[in-house]
Amino acid sequence: MIALIDYGSGNLRSVHKALLKVGAQVRLAQRPEEMADAQAVVLPGVGAFDDCIQALQKQALLEASRSFIQSGRPFLGICVGYQALFEKSEEFNSCAPGLGIFQGKVVRFPERDGLKIPQIGWNQLDIVKPDCPLFRGIASGSYVYFVHSFFPRPVEASIVATRTTYGETFASSVWRENLFATQFHPRRARRSDCNCSGTSWSWPNVSSSPSPKEMAGVRGNKRLAVPKPGLRISLGFRVCPQSP
Repeated sequence: MIALIDYGSGNLRSVHKALLKVGAQVRLAQRPEEMADAQAVVLPGVGAFDDCIQALQKQALLEASRSFIQSGRPFLGICVGYQALFEKSEEFNSCAPGLGIFQGKVVRFPERDGLKIPQIGWNQLDIVKPDCPLFRGIASGSYVYFVHSFFPRPVEASIVATRTTYGETFASSVWRENLFATQFHPRRARRSDCNCSGTSWSWPNVSSSPSPKEMAGVRGNKRLAVPKPGLRISLGFRVCPQSP
């Protein structure tokens, strides 16, 4: 079972639908106990850094997320959910500390002639870590969809999985052990996106079969699922080999 953290994020529904579409068992987690027995957790997010952190704190999900990551189970942050993994943000003179899992801060794109902020649209990935499970089978130079004015600037170069250039080159995703995070968004394909295909992300130790707790509830009726070796998680990211 995958816990999808629900703190009022605007892109919660799109991520939820994408997980269900590939057969994942998903629980919307609004309290720490709803994450406790999850096999993996997804932290989505759009909007301001402080709003995300404060909402997570209010629901006691900030420390729960930190504890889950430390457990070694897979954790994925998306957009502001990616930024929240760092120490702090410069957004709106932010004073809310992030999760601090990664060293570094979230910064704004520099003001430059001809550079529109926020970045909204398709841009390319320079895949730095081709062995990252998120990008297996994905060609460097493929396009994904961005909507953001801020991005993390990691201290540790070793965690950077992909880079993207928009005014300057930034870390568009990171990976360390069980922790994955992307600045780009899930996006449903349009008819014109004929060259695009959804990625399938393979998370180790994540099964699409029920958890032991869930299995206990159906043993009496003998409705037991056959465990699968790993769940191919397609979060609806559109990856295009050419510019859409």
